[in-house]
Amino acid sequence: MADHSDDKQLRVGLGFRLGLADAMLQAAATSADFVEIAPENYLGVGGRRARVLHGAKERWPVISHGLCGDLAGSAPLDRDFMDRLKVFLRQMGARWYSDHLCLTNVDGAQLHELIALPFNEDSVKRAAERIRIVQDILEMPLAVENVSAYATMPGSTMGEAEFVRAVVEEADCRLLLDVNNVFVNSVNFEFDPIDYIETLPLDKVLEVHVAGYYEEEPDLLLDTHAAPISDPVYDLFREAWRRLPVRPPVLLERDGNFPPLAELEAELGRLLKIMDEVDTEALELPRETHTTVL
Repeated sequence: MADHSDDKQLRVGLGFRLGLADAMLQAAATSADFVEIAPENYLGVGGRRARVLHGAKERWPVISHGLCGDLAGSAPLDRDFMDRLKVFLRQMGARWYSDHLCLTNVDGAQLHELIALPFNEDSVKRAAERIRIVQDILEMPLAVENVSAYATMPGSTMGEAEFVRAVVEEADCRLLLDVNNVFVNSVNFEFDPIDYIETLPLDKVLEVHVAGYYEEEPDLLLDTHAAPISDPVYDLFREAWRRLPVRPPVLLERDGNFPPLAELEAELGRLLKIMDEVDTEALELPRETHTTVL
C-alpha cells in the first residue's frame, strides 16, 4: 500500500472523476500531488467505481469534497449519512472534509443543486451551528466553499463576502476559496472580485479551487466546470495567491466535457507557474516589506 505521509506538501491536484479515471491511473507521470473526490459518488458502491477509487487511493493522497452535506440547510441533519461519511473519510485517509456554504435539501428531498442563502444574521447563526455539529461528528478539519449563484435571495442584509466571513468566524471552521465562483459572481452581480477576496478571512483558507465557466451572456456566467480555466480566472487566481498568508493546495475541477489529460496537465502547469512567480516576487521584496511564504 502506498504511504502518503501527512507532512507532504500538496500543491496542485485534480478532481478525480470517472470520465478521467482511466487516463489518470494509466499516466506514467502527473503534476497532480493529490486528487479530490465527492464521497456521495462512492459511498456503499462496488464494481468499477470501487476499483478506480482504490487505484486513486494507492497513488495519491485523497481529499474529500461533499455535494449533499446541506451545511446551511434547515432540514434535520442526516446523522446516518454523516456517520457513514466519517467511516469513509477514515478509510480514505482524508486530511479534511469540505462542502458548500449553501442548502441542498428542501422538504426532505435532495435537490442535487447548490442553493444560495439569504445573507443575513439568521443564516449565519444557523449555518455556523450546523457546521460545528458536522465538524464534531467527523472529528477532522472542515472547510466551507463560497458558491456560485444567479439570484440574490430575499432577506439579504449583507454582502456575500461579509456573509462568508461571518460564518467561518462564527463556526470556527476553515474556508475553501473557489476563485472561479468569485469571478462568476462578480460578473453576475457586478462587484469587484479583488475587494471580495480581501474581505474574506484569508488566514482560514485550507484549499483553493479553480475551474472553467460558460458564458451564457456577457453579464451572465454559468459555473459549469466543463471548460478550460479562463484568462480572467487565472489573473484573479494570481491576485488571490498574492494575498494569501499561507500556501494551501490548489485543485483544478473538471466535471464534464473532458479533454485529453495533457490539456489538464497544461492547466496544472500554468497554475504552478503562477504560484512560483508570485512566491519568487515575495522573496524578492525588500527586507522591511518581506512577507514570509509558509
